[in-house]
Amino acid sequence: MEFLLWSCEDVASWIASLGFPYYRECFTENLVNGRKLIYVNCVYLPRLGITNFKDMQVISAHVRKLLGITNTPRKRSIADPSQEMLALFLEIKSRTGAWVDGLTYQQFQKDVGRL
Repeated sequence: MEFLLWSCEDVASWIASLGFPYYRECFTENLVNGRKLIYVNCVYLPRLGITNFKDMQVISAHVRKLLGITNTPRKRSIADPSQEMLALFLEIKSRTGAWVDGLTYQQFQKDVGRL
């Protein structure tokens, strides 16, 4: 999850590479770095100044893809990893600090399994 280390400028460049160069400033002015990108969705985007619904859908879909979050099918195998587990991990990774910086998803799963 290399994107978690992205600076605000890295995020803005990524948004531009998706075909939205006119939204670069929305992300840089709001200091959206890789960790804050976790929270970017159709609810959050208008707060950044992005109100075109189609653009919001496309950007949100790319963020979900970047995060590895897929739409959960109606019939889901119990062998699939829990989406809630990934969401909890990403919420923790959005924070700062030495412990969070070093935390991997595998270590997180192992620690949660011990609880």
